[in-house]
Amino acid sequence: MQMLATILASVVSGEATEAIGRARRTAVAYLIAGLFAFCGAVFLLVAGYIAAARELGPLPAALWFGGGFVLLAVLVIVIHSISTSVRKRRIAKRRETEMKAVASAAAIAMLPVVASRVGGLGLVVPAVAALAWAVYRENKSRKPGDTDPR
Repeated sequence: MQMLATILASVVSGEATEAIGRARRTAVAYLIAGLFAFCGAVFLLVAGYIAAARELGPLPAALWFGGGFVLLAVLVIVIHSISTSVRKRRIAKRRETEMKAVASAAAIAMLPVVASRVGGLGLVVPAVAALAWAVYRENKSRKPGDTDPR
């Protein structure tokens, strides 16, 4: 049995080493391609500046290029902040839904224990009614103009 485990470990570790090597080679290839793409983009920007400088003059072309890049930076920050707030709202809503599901499951799981200790159906019927009302309220369709989430 020990020999089988050793053989399996060597096969798995060999494949893992090969996978790590492939990943490393892929990362290096993409890094080099990215550097070449960056250099190409810089030369295209310089060529655009030279063409604009011939038409507008050096100072106005530099001002237009500088203003354009500042505008792009502001646009990236605005888009990032909007997407971050949307993502936070989506995560909060998902967390709230998950917590409701956990609370409902815990309540249903505890129902037999509570019912047996309290004395039968005295507590079960109101608990089931409350659970049914909560499920109804959660799944009730809302009107398009309704701003209240409940």
